[in-house]
Amino acid sequence: MTTPDYYYVIIGGGLAGLQLALRLHQDVFFKGKKIAIIEPSNKSINDKTWCFWEEGRGSWDHLITKKWKKGKFISSEITKDLDLDPYSYKMLRSLDFYEYAKEKLETSENIFFIKDKITKIDQVTRTAIGEASNYTATHFFDSRPPSNFEKDEKSSIIYQHFKGIKIKTEKAHFNPDVFTMMDYRIKHKDNTCFTYILPTAKNEALIEFTFFTPSLTDEKVYDDKIEQYIRSILKIDDYGELESEKGIIPMTDYPFHDQNSKYITKIGTAGGWVKASSGYSFKNTERKIDKLIDNIKSGLKLSANLMSKKYQFYDAIFLDVLEQRNDLGESLFTKLYTKNSIQDIFRFLDEETSFSEELKIMLSLYHAQFLKSFFRKI
Repeated sequence: MTTPDYYYVIIGGGLAGLQLALRLHQDVFFKGKKIAIIEPSNKSINDKTWCFWEEGRGSWDHLITKKWKKGKFISSEITKDLDLDPYSYKMLRSLDFYEYAKEKLETSENIFFIKDKITKIDQVTRTAIGEASNYTATHFFDSRPPSNFEKDEKSSIIYQHFKGIKIKTEKAHFNPDVFTMMDYRIKHKDNTCFTYILPTAKNEALIEFTFFTPSLTDEKVYDDKIEQYIRSILKIDDYGELESEKGIIPMTDYPFHDQNSKYITKIGTAGGWVKASSGYSFKNTERKIDKLIDNIKSGLKLSANLMSKKYQFYDAIFLDVLEQRNDLGESLFTKLYTKNSIQDIFRFLDEETSFSEELKIMLSLYHAQFLKSFFRKI
């Protein structure tokens, strides 16, 4: 084989691709290795807002828009105050991340941004085939999910789909020190859906209406529910819309990791790096990349130990419950937040708990559907 064009090719310049490129750039182990980031778009707009929790200072604190130490969970019947200490809940705009990453990486002599869309990877010739050109490499990091994963009959899938608007009011309506994790008072049919509020000032907040459902809905539904929440719950009549965002995040137990091979490692959503039971991805991606880098430097298979079978099974059961009985969402999340500390919930979602702690959380959620889903998945 002739000398490849690049040592690594990263297909996709989103969250996973840029986080990976930054880690490769920062580590002297990879000094001198040519790396290409191939992405069809300019990543020049704020297309999403990432939120995550962590203890103390983190790698991205210089980019965050806002952080909170206190939150709320609200159902039809209860309001639970959430004291997050020692954690903080942090908000990061995607555009700020894209601009920071590009500024850092464009100064590198061995990292190249290429605007193109990859349609196929030929593993025999180790060639990524693009619409504009072809690119050879010793290894590919591929963020493109397989086209058929949503139709896999063996897998459960719940879509986290949402629309959010950032509003500004003339009067002070928000407490900027407290965010709302979930508010179930505005409903839509028998769906699992809630409102999520990130206040950035006394008169500014991002308000998102979010579904966890097996199917999607029309954009008008989001608009109507956001308007209803602002008018009837927040009691705000006059406000201006500063910006909006919308998205669809697949929460699934599809075995993305089975797509890894000797020359291709799937990353991001395509690698199963979105936490299947919650839809959170930012810190999960950071942890997966740390492990990936360790594997490379240790001479291990790149995808070794990236996924925990135990937590994948927990996620699969929970997804199946919501897929079979989507009407149970409010009840299940109410049990989760009222019968467990927010610290234990965070550690469980971060896959840091012991089996006894996991058992306590699972028992707190008990419903007969869990047994049915357990046997369906086992």
